[in-house]
Order: sequence, then structure tokens, then C-alpha cells
Amino acid sequence: MDNTNSQILLLDDDPLACMLLERQLANLGYHAVSKFDSGKAALSSLDDPAGRPVLILLDLNMPEMDGIEFVRHLVERRYTGSLILISGEDERMRQAVEKLVRAHKINILGHLPKPVQPGDLAALLSAWSPAAPGRPRAAKKAYAADELRAAIANGELVNYYQPKVAVADGAVVGVETLVRWQHPADGMVFPDQFIDLAEASGLIDDLTRVVLSSALAQARRWQDAGIFLKIAVNVSMDNLATLDFADYVATQAAASGIAPQDLVLEVTESRLMKDARAPLEILTRLRLKRFRLSIDDFGTGHSSLAQLCDIPFDELKIDQSFSHRAWADQTLRTMFNASLDLAQRLKIETVAEGIEDRADWDFLRQTGCDTAQGYFIARPMPAADLPGWIEAWPARIAEEA
Repeated sequence: MDNTNSQILLLDDDPLACMLLERQLANLGYHAVSKFDSGKAALSSLDDPAGRPVLILLDLNMPEMDGIEFVRHLVERRYTGSLILISGEDERMRQAVEKLVRAHKINILGHLPKPVQPGDLAALLSAWSPAAPGRPRAAKKAYAADELRAAIANGELVNYYQPKVAVADGAVVGVETLVRWQHPADGMVFPDQFIDLAEASGLIDDLTRVVLSSALAQARRWQDAGIFLKIAVNVSMDNLATLDFADYVATQAAASGIAPQDLVLEVTESRLMKDARAPLEILTRLRLKRFRLSIDDFGTGHSSLAQLCDIPFDELKIDQSFSHRAWADQTLRTMFNASLDLAQRLKIETVAEGIEDRADWDFLRQTGCDTAQGYFIARPMPAADLPGWIEAWPARIAEEA
């Protein structure tokens, strides 16, 4: 493979480490490599548009300017390329910096310990597609509250469904409802572009009620066709500020002919509750009515032990940041196992999110986790596609077993 046009920058104050990395890159077909032993010198090269690299291999622990400070300067310069962290620091330190880089919206391929093994570097680069240097990322369009309000009123919100399967035997046991906005001009708009807006503008209750009623109606249609699944709907803590929410859910389920135990309400606490009384009352009433409650994104944000203590959850969803690649990462594996053990001791069912590949699935099957969802199983799909996917799924699992 010849990658002579891919400009790569090596930043490491150890000349021997730089030389070895340069040799490994050359063996992989990357020859346009520039080496620097200080952050200041490397930044000077970045100020030349013609020499801007599409990939930086960055050491963390350097004198004068360390790798973390260097990343901050990359952000200031609106760096649009990719990054690989290389360091003799321990894995938890490398993970922390990787998370910081991702928070800065810089594409990071991963982190490697020193000395770098050629196979490990080749594996990271194998999935990398160099972008044109200096090309800015397209910003996601921001929408106004009035646009979203009109979308809700005009029926532009549509539900997609992501399957959940039993880890023990692969049986399809449910789906998670994921809303999309079918924008008349912009096409499919994903929830990360409008859920925060809905919460901030007081529209989240209207949005959730539309999603819920549509999901229940779809569950009824599936049952009429002989497909019986638990259907999960995401609920914001903001939905739980109105005391009639529990009655609304019960009324909608009864009208659709869906049994309470077949509806799972996935609760994500994206921000701290100012007053816990209303959410606690509503969720406890829903649980009394035999609706199932799930704590989503456990261990991240504000979804934590406090909620497990206060609210009678039936299910704990282990966040994908702990599930994906837990087989290869001791820290993630420890966090995953701790979440799983806690749920099992509390006699709560577990769902692992973010099962992205065969390795994730094989790891999960050894853990005792109850249920899985993620791209390895299926991406979210329109309701019409689900019966065909259910029919094909057993054969796929049998082939890959």
C-alpha cells in the first residue's frame, strides 16, 4: 500500500521513539512523515496550510508543552485531522486523555502504549480514511423551537426501532423506540439535533407523548401479526414534572391493548432534578401499575446509585461506553462487571448497549448479562423492516456461531 500523500506528524521528545515510529509507518506505506521533539515547533508547522497533517501521533509526557496542552492548541487552530495517542503512561491515563480529545470533537483513532507494537499501529490505521487536509467539518444544523413545534404538530416525527435480544440464546425479546424527524427539506434529522432543544424549550412532553402513542399503536399492530415484543420508550426527567404523566401512560396503553408489563420506560436523567418529589411519585405509580422501569446510561451523567436506591427499577442498561471493547480493556471490563454484579445482587435485569461487533458479542455471552442491543445485532430500523429482520436473525446467528 502506498500512502505517500497522507501527511503525518510525529510529536515525541524521544528521538529513538520517533525513529522507530517513522520506520513502522514507512513499512505500512506512509512516507510523508514529519518529526518534532517539541509542541511549539509542531504548532509552527500546523500554521502552514500546505503542511497541515491529516494524522498526528502524539506523545503525552513532554517537557515545556505536554500532550494535553498541545491538544488544546489543536482545538484553537480548528484541527480537522485525526489523532493517535502514544504514551508510556498507564492505560487509565491514556483513556482519560482520549476521552478529553473526543470531548474536543477531534477524531481520535485510539491510544497505544510505548513501545508501540507494529501490529497494534497497523490495526488502528487499517480503519482510518484520511480526510482532505484543512477541510472544515460540516456543522450540524441548529433548529428553532418553532420549527420543532411545527414538526410535532404536522406529524413529522417518526419512530425507528432497534432490536434487543436475549444473550443466552439470541431470541428477540424487545425493541427500543428511537425517534427521528423526517424534515421536509433536510431529510432525516437525528435526535441529537433536537432532543436538547425539546427539553430547553418545554416541548419534550409533547414530543414524548407523540413517540409513546405511536410506539404503542405499532406494538398493537405487531401483536396482531403474531409478533410479541416488549417495547421500550425513552422518558426524560422533564416528562416526570407533570403529575398526570402516569395516568396518560396507563390510558394510552389500555387504549392500545398493550399490557403494562410489555411497555418499558427508559429513564435518562440528563440533568439534576431540582425537586425529586414529582418524578419519584410518578415513577412509583407507574411501577405500581406494573409498567417496567429501566435506568438508562447507568454510570454516566446523573444516572447513578442514588437513582437505584430511590426508584424501583426493573432493568439496568449498562452504557455502551462500558460495554463496547470491554473484552480488550481492563478498566472497561471492571466497570462493566461491577455494574452487572450490582444489578444481579439487586435482582434487576441487565441490558448491555453498544454491542458493535462479534468480539463484543462473544465477550457478553460469557458474562451472564440478560439482554443485548447494538449495531452487531441491528441498527435502528423502520417498523416495516422488523418482521424481515426477525426472520433472518436466527440464521445469521447460526452462521456466525
